[in-house]
Amino acid sequence: MALSQSDLLRVMESLRTADGIELIRVLAQRMLQELIEAEATARIGAEPGERTEARTTWRNGHRDKTLTTQAGDLDLAIPKVRTGSFFPSLLERRRRIDQALYAVIMEAYVLGVSTRSVDDLVKALGADTGVSKSEVSRICADLDEQLTAFRIRPLGHTRFPYIYLDATYCKARVNHQIASRAVVVATGITEDGGREVLGVMVGDSETEVFWAEFLRSLRERGLSGVRLVIGDHHSGLVKAIRKVMLGAAYQRCRVHFLRNAFAIIPKEAGEMVAATIRTIFAQPAEAAVRAQLDTVAEMLGKQFPKVKAMLLEAKDDLTAFAGFPERHWKKIQSTNPLERINREIKRRTDVVQVFPNDDALLRLVTAVLFEMHDEWIAFPRRYLPEGSMDQIYPGERTRDELPPVS
Repeated sequence: MALSQSDLLRVMESLRTADGIELIRVLAQRMLQELIEAEATARIGAEPGERTEARTTWRNGHRDKTLTTQAGDLDLAIPKVRTGSFFPSLLERRRRIDQALYAVIMEAYVLGVSTRSVDDLVKALGADTGVSKSEVSRICADLDEQLTAFRIRPLGHTRFPYIYLDATYCKARVNHQIASRAVVVATGITEDGGREVLGVMVGDSETEVFWAEFLRSLRERGLSGVRLVIGDHHSGLVKAIRKVMLGAAYQRCRVHFLRNAFAIIPKEAGEMVAATIRTIFAQPAEAAVRAQLDTVAEMLGKQFPKVKAMLLEAKDDLTAFAGFPERHWKKIQSTNPLERINREIKRRTDVVQVFPNDDALLRLVTAVLFEMHDEWIAFPRRYLPEGSMDQIYPGERTRDELPPVS
């Protein structure tokens, strides 16, 4: 892409006033931006404002992207397109995660709590001679600024009719002892059918107090419009949902329910019981779903009275999904959408094994979630079908139609 006269003058002025590393940074930033724009032009099939038969879509502004290099942070602008998605092949999407992993390993190394596997990773990263505490502090500070901004960002830009809650466990040092730490994650479906990461927190356990604090923090950041919360049947979580998420129904994860049922029946009966219970979720209408649960409870109750009791006790929570659009049912019956996220978190945290503290654990998990969230936003794909979301807020205006807050 050729530079205009005004662009050339700005570049020349930057080069004239810059020195040393700053000169390299200015050159690198300008070169990368031009390459990104050229790649976007090739992808779109036309220059900005150009009319060609090869055009496939239109530009739709830019979004900011900071690329960290040894010459400093490069402030880049990634072109957005009206249809499809675009991300320059020059940039590495998961760089932020690698930085966080590097920071955690360095911190563990400095604090003297690294295992042999962490020591091997330190050497592989080229730091076999060690790293200073000040260097670790600098790395962590640079990351924490952007990761904290992501964690506490406002959520009032849209409504989230469905939210998913789940926890996974990692090990970290607390008061000089290794302890199991609960990492709780919330994701949400927006009112237009997209997905976002809503929040993450690290704590002692999945108690009601812990979950309530987490849910209140989401509310304080502007979370609204919640109609259904999907989660496991952990007592602390359920109590917190009923206390904090007023006006929202609770859907007990069907997958976790089956696991609970397997714990009280003989192993050889598992396949038959699972197939029978699954018929509840295959019904075509809300009334049929609830009626089938009663039928299944009676059928299984003759041989497994404890399963019958579980089904009848969980009836309202296990069939809450049936009160929502039928096209959404498969996606809101379980916490499966969080399973991939938890697997990615475990894949990254297993590398470290034992974190030096909660902050280090939170830093890496947030980086993983940040990158996933970025991909969902940069490459938007409807998680729920278009046109089906209108049924969730009948008679209510969308967030875009609401008058501005004075």
